[in-house]
Amino acid sequence: MVTISFNVAPRYSLSQAVAAVNKTKERLNMPTSIDGSFQGTAAANTTIGRNGGFVIIADIMAVYIVLGILYECFVHPITILSTLPSAGVGALLALRLFHQDLDVIAIIGIILLIGIVKKNGIMIVDFALDAERNHGMNAEEAIFQASLLRFRPIMMTTLCALFAGLPLAFGTGIGSELRRPLGIAMVGGLLVSQVLTLYTTPVIYVFFDRLAQRLRQPKVLLNNSATAEQL
Repeated sequence: MVTISFNVAPRYSLSQAVAAVNKTKERLNMPTSIDGSFQGTAAANTTIGRNGGFVIIADIMAVYIVLGILYECFVHPITILSTLPSAGVGALLALRLFHQDLDVIAIIGIILLIGIVKKNGIMIVDFALDAERNHGMNAEEAIFQASLLRFRPIMMTTLCALFAGLPLAFGTGIGSELRRPLGIAMVGGLLVSQVLTLYTTPVIYVFFDRLAQRLRQPKVLLNNSATAEQL
């Protein structure tokens, strides 16, 4: 058995290096008795590349189930998870802007974003539900007050995570190229989601509330007509 090691050239990603090695292997036309495989980070990158989408979907489903148990509702977890697409788009745009590939470290950063970003929606929806149930507010008033009163905690926690990701994104030194996609994905996702969350979450919350009222209205009309016939 022979082990051949390689380093990634500057401005190139690990996935590009793996593709170049595979292309060279095909061009050599080696005998069938000779076979090769990747080890270490390259093997992990190949494996996560095939299963990365499944891992992210499974993570989102697990979060949805936990939120559904917490709120005993199917709708409010969707409102909270609506913050995730903006974070994913922000992470992908940041990786694209800084010429970083969606490798195993970047996918870990996106999975971390799922846990970091959803707390914005939880903080807003939690307060809005409490205002509706205990203070008699309607959905519009409750979500408006929640967005105002939870703005400072949301900004504090987001900035804390953002500043923690900056050294990873722009740090230098040994191993910095390995940590850089993680920091860039975190910073990009947090920036975009923070800008959009305070606008999209109230809109989706009010939309689902109005949709629930429309679904309940025919039942009320049906009960009223049945009572009138009996009279």
